[in-house]
Amino acid sequence: MGELDGRTALITGGASGIGAATAALFAAEGATVGVLDRAVPSGDLVYEVDVRDGDAFARAVNAFTNATGRLDILVNNAGTGDLRPMHAVDDKLWHRILDVNLTGTFNGMRAAVPLMLAAGRGVIVNNASLSGLMPTRNEAAYSAAKAGVVALTRSGALEYGPAVRVNCVAPGHVRTPLTQMLQDMPDVLAPITHAIPLRRMGEADEIAQVILFLSSDRSSYVTGQTIVVDGGGSLPQAGTDAALDDLVKRFTT
Repeated sequence: MGELDGRTALITGGASGIGAATAALFAAEGATVGVLDRAVPSGDLVYEVDVRDGDAFARAVNAFTNATGRLDILVNNAGTGDLRPMHAVDDKLWHRILDVNLTGTFNGMRAAVPLMLAAGRGVIVNNASLSGLMPTRNEAAYSAAKAGVVALTRSGALEYGPAVRVNCVAPGHVRTPLTQMLQDMPDVLAPITHAIPLRRMGEADEIAQVILFLSSDRSSYVTGQTIVVDGGGSLPQAGTDAALDDLVKRFTT
């Protein structure tokens, strides 16, 4: 018997990284899973949508709900990032990072909540970042967007309980396509992993396990919370901060 037997879940950014790991885990735990991503062709319970487009997002949510008969879980996972000094972030980049990470999460919640309220139940899990709680230098736009996701999560929990629970995960350094450049530079990565008490990056499957917990009945009395999943990396930030500063200098000097 799976943790999510008989439930339906829609996962944004579900074609790769944490989203793909979560989709696979949810399916293994008995859920009917839909994937929403910008980089996949539309198909059976797969929706090609840019989360910045609120109308397209709402259509995908409604299409999934019509196809499955219900929407029990929404995982707002889609995200994007960048690494540069704050003063070097132009208007286009600023809006892209905020629109994908923060507005995309808002669009998902706005589309899903009425359906969940009508059904009298629902769970939303948003993917923020450790950077939204403890920003490192040269990630101002990304950190601001992810901090907004944390606030949006708390607001949703306040407004939509008891029918809908809304929680958030805040991953630290995790092996995904978003961190591939860092993985490809062992000399930059080494001081980061050395500063993490568990001495390694996390894996997408490890974040998916926490998302599963927040989506299941095991967390039935948890709402409005942000769960940090970082191997203890938020305890000593100096190693990460220095390494990322060095990385930016290499590409800007």
